[in-house]
Amino acid sequence: MPARILVAEDDRKQADLIRRYLERDGHLATVVHDGRAAIEHARRCAPDLLVLDLTLPAVNGLDVCRTLRSERDLPIVVLTARAGEDDLVLGLTTGADDYVTKPYRPRELLARVQAVLRRSGRVGPERYRIGGLLVDTARHEVEVSGEPVRTTPAEFALLACLAAAPGRVFTRQLLLERLGGFDREVTRRTIDTHVLNLRRKIEPVPARPRYVLTVYGVGYKLGDGVSGAS
Repeated sequence: MPARILVAEDDRKQADLIRRYLERDGHLATVVHDGRAAIEHARRCAPDLLVLDLTLPAVNGLDVCRTLRSERDLPIVVLTARAGEDDLVLGLTTGADDYVTKPYRPRELLARVQAVLRRSGRVGPERYRIGGLLVDTARHEVEVSGEPVRTTPAEFALLACLAAAPGRVFTRQLLLERLGGFDREVTRRTIDTHVLNLRRKIEPVPARPRYVLTVYGVGYKLGDGVSGAS
């Protein structure tokens, strides 16, 4: 079943782009352009998820988030041009489930939406496709350009975590927590080892990765498979 997604974005071109991508992904999308309309529509139609820009007219996004989360358990993905840590923390503590900073790739937003839908127990896919990489969490399978790739349980868990939110930076500590059930002796050095092994298996040129990318001093993120990084 498709998810019913409400998009609250005052930039009409951006809102239409998001709607088209959501619909192409099989969801039902409704667009509003101010905070008051977002609250009214959410109350009236009870969507499965809200994609919410923080800088809305009439009622700003943070107040929309506070209001709706005080009334019901509505999953919310925030869109923000405010990349400062305080702004992001404020958005999450107000009730958002995840955030995407502008500018962003539409496919990144789709992946975040899918991940939040899955975590909330609502509709969501079990397959993540990024470029030539396919991660199927239901079948525990990985493919690169149509060819199957064998991974260990810990390698798969790490890759599935990154694939659920392309572009999002995962700290080593967070990855440690996610992999704790797959590798009892997991350490930060173990995370790095799993990453090296994954790169050997899924990257065309492991020394110049395009999927599992390092964010120096922080951790790792999943790239788009096109633009490489170290």
